[in-house]
Amino acid sequence: MTLLGRIKKVLDPLKSPSKAELKNALLQLNINLDDLYDLPEPSEGKPYNRKLLYKNEEVELLVMNWSQLECAPHDHGHSHGWIQVVYGTSLNSVFEVRGNGLPTELFHQYHHQGNYFFAPKKAIHKMQASNNTDMVTFHLYSPPITGMIVYDLEKCAACVVSDDCGAWWPDEQYQKLKEIRLKKN
Repeated sequence: MTLLGRIKKVLDPLKSPSKAELKNALLQLNINLDDLYDLPEPSEGKPYNRKLLYKNEEVELLVMNWSQLECAPHDHGHSHGWIQVVYGTSLNSVFEVRGNGLPTELFHQYHHQGNYFFAPKKAIHKMQASNNTDMVTFHLYSPPITGMIVYDLEKCAACVVSDDCGAWWPDEQYQKLKEIRLKKN
């Protein structure tokens, strides 16, 4: 069976999947680097390059190949999902926002190759490859991400970004759906 066939067999039956159902689906997929013949190279000047492996109305599955840059603090809109570290080690920082203030880091965790971690709805985090290593991650979200908010701590601002923008401050004006001024804490 092709990779797409495997993905469709596992993901197509999902309807408004729970946290447990999403993780079980990712475990069932059991995708590894050998399954990806055309992994995107990390983007120049960006934290990662991503490739959409599958998307329907209920879920989306992405693979990300990371550079040495960290992504911006961001949420996943109204989606929740699981992140699998396929290769390397992730440094994941979790943030809290109070009111209209800037996100403040609560804690960070290292997730090594083979680890899975959950991204709840409206949770804010940022990631990067740890210790100058290469990193590849899978991301399974439900529903597909729309309305992601990206935070720029230096500009004291947030931005709702278009679906084609990653977890960084948008380069293109059309990717800025709504800009929000924040209060310093």
